[in-house]
Amino acid sequence: MTVAPVRIASLVPSISELLVALGLAPLLVARTGFCIHPAEAMAAIPKVGGTKDVNLAKLRRLAPTHVIVNVDENRLETLQALREFVPEVLVTHPNGPADNLTLLAQLVEAFGDALPGVRERAAALAEALRAELARCAATPWPGERVLYLIWREPWMTVARDTYIARMLAQVGWQSWPAVEGGPHGAARYPVLAGDEPWLTGIERVLLSSEPYRFDAGHLPLAQSLCPQARVQLVDGELLSWYGPRAAQGLAYLRALAGAAQ
Repeated sequence: MTVAPVRIASLVPSISELLVALGLAPLLVARTGFCIHPAEAMAAIPKVGGTKDVNLAKLRRLAPTHVIVNVDENRLETLQALREFVPEVLVTHPNGPADNLTLLAQLVEAFGDALPGVRERAAALAEALRAELARCAATPWPGERVLYLIWREPWMTVARDTYIARMLAQVGWQSWPAVEGGPHGAARYPVLAGDEPWLTGIERVLLSSEPYRFDAGHLPLAQSLCPQARVQLVDGELLSWYGPRAAQGLAYLRALAGAAQ
């Protein structure tokens, strides 16, 4: 029996990067315009729109055998449409740094034998992540109330059951507001009015580099929300992207939190 070659489309930027890190770039036949890392590998892969507005007609022509989607990144109607013409649709939904271990296992199950070295690269990434999680757990963090901003006009932040909030929790940073957004939907990223009473108790405001690209000009605006807080710009990719950035992100957080002690 002839087995059809594996043809992967990734509609999740961080997972596109992870697939390259696993040595699967030769099997990637489609990506979104937001899949930009690593740049050299992504340049050779056709784009099929954005994460929310996938060009399904173009994707169909590229004939993927597998498409990777994410609960937060992609729309439900996109997933439903994909299942009409894609043999295998892999749904991902990491909600914390340790969930990258499950993600790696999911990709190894699907593509571990597609090319040499995939399993070994996945094992190395898993080992690095476990080591960083252990370092975070072994440190007696003092804890801080943190506001992590991802957007302005309106201001938007993260619920406590999101990947970002659970990354922050690894170094004792408690994200506010004190809400959980549920498994999917807009409630995972609350909108702020700017006059919430709890804002006066925030100790640190983090302005992410994505999806809104905050810069130094936004520091005074954020400071006005929380006059007593320390306000700083942070690398949103390191704190929100899954895959190879997970261990790097934890090391980055440890450095940020350690500098404050």
